[in-house]
Amino acid sequence: MMNLAQVLDGVGLKQPLPDAARSQLVQGLDYDSRRIEHEDIFFAFPGVNVDGRKFAMAAAAQGAVAIVSELPPPPQDAGLTIPWLEVEHGRRALSIASRNLFGDLTGQIEFTGITGTNGKTTTAYLVDAVLRAAGRTTALVGTIEYRLAGVARTAMNTTPESLDFYRLMHELLGQNGKSLTAEVSSHALTLGRVWGFTFHTAVLTNISRDHLDFHQTMEAYFAAKCELFRGQAAPPPKCAVLNRDDDWSARVPLAAETCTYWYGLGADANVRAENVRENFAGLRFDVSAPQGRFAVESKLVGRINVYNLLAACATGLSYGVDPSQIAAGLAACDAVPGRFERVYSGQPFLVVVDYAHTDDALRNVIAVARGMNPKRVLTLFGCGGDRDRAKRPLMGRAAAENSDFVVLTSDNPRSEDPLAIINDALVGLSRFDTPHLLEPDRAKAIRAILEAARPGDIVILAGKGHENYQIFRDKTIHFDDREVARAFLAEMGFGR
Repeated sequence: MMNLAQVLDGVGLKQPLPDAARSQLVQGLDYDSRRIEHEDIFFAFPGVNVDGRKFAMAAAAQGAVAIVSELPPPPQDAGLTIPWLEVEHGRRALSIASRNLFGDLTGQIEFTGITGTNGKTTTAYLVDAVLRAAGRTTALVGTIEYRLAGVARTAMNTTPESLDFYRLMHELLGQNGKSLTAEVSSHALTLGRVWGFTFHTAVLTNISRDHLDFHQTMEAYFAAKCELFRGQAAPPPKCAVLNRDDDWSARVPLAAETCTYWYGLGADANVRAENVRENFAGLRFDVSAPQGRFAVESKLVGRINVYNLLAACATGLSYGVDPSQIAAGLAACDAVPGRFERVYSGQPFLVVVDYAHTDDALRNVIAVARGMNPKRVLTLFGCGGDRDRAKRPLMGRAAAENSDFVVLTSDNPRSEDPLAIINDALVGLSRFDTPHLLEPDRAKAIRAILEAARPGDIVILAGKGHENYQIFRDKTIHFDDREVARAFLAEMGFGR
């Protein structure tokens, strides 16, 4: 067992650790006061909605031996009898303390970090499938779920806290696995959730507008993504996998010792797709790579998935996976929940659910639908509340300029008025003559677009994808686009 001085070594304490506390034994760490046990350290993070310091007294009552925070204790905690330790950066301190407690597990793991605006989730699923096809025991961390040795767990955040990573890595190593694939969001890189982590391979899918409510500018957003390739208090990744057809990728700072795989469709990509064939059943193409040529088949559809498949190919190659195993892994990955996921009840038109929640992602998913040669494309979308307002008219424009009919509805309005959000998106939609319907009730909107569909059409339900909830000002309700669509299709007489 370690003592407080050992666990907090190097965390950036603002004042020296009191001598009386240095030898205090420590059992564990946590940032959730409800999980604190005897001889744990409680990390109290200041949050946007909740200040973790509010739970310091509760943590102490449950047996915490110290509170670690970026901020001083609030006045109501004046009677706290355990040390309150201020640090320069709370999440970085948690990561360093986790490493002290568990050991440098990231150095024992083949860690793949995937960042970018669109395609992270699909690419992560594909990479995990490739590594499993190569015989590895794997872990997967992403937006939809976490997995350990094939067993799914509920995802807390796209990228969890560093402590959660260390716990997962410890379990993975205990099952004789060492391959971990994770979506690494710009928020996580900025906040320090992967501070001090060593990545074997870092992947950038693409960069387009997103999360500017948090980052403010595209340059700041891009700079956050670049942290994955610089290394945060850790060596830069051994390998980088970059999209040659995305202009931002050329600006990524790369260390001299980082080997680079450039993937794309052009001649300047060293992992290149050639002879691309696509249809309703999926994709086929040949991969030209430094290791030779090999054929790829996938049940995923649309040109955008060529890029995701290529990113997974390049990542597999960065680990020395044989091309035949790469091809087998990609072929085995049938679908990714909420990513152009089909809802079929025997109806004569195609219904798909997709997570697209940016203008670029919306264009991409509509382009995938167009590539399947439908009679019409009907698109339903909404915009999230308490998020970047500037992207709302851009999404309206993306839907209107590429669809034959648009239904504008609610996504997760959160604390905002759904009609106000719709009006923001309507600014872009109204620039075109595309027929459209405004319906803030998402269930009614789904019914309306399904009733408008005719044989040979494709209906896109965009924005929520795999999510099974809807967030309002005063409540969160169960809501799954896939379930709602199936129920209405049954009412329409399909699937009986």
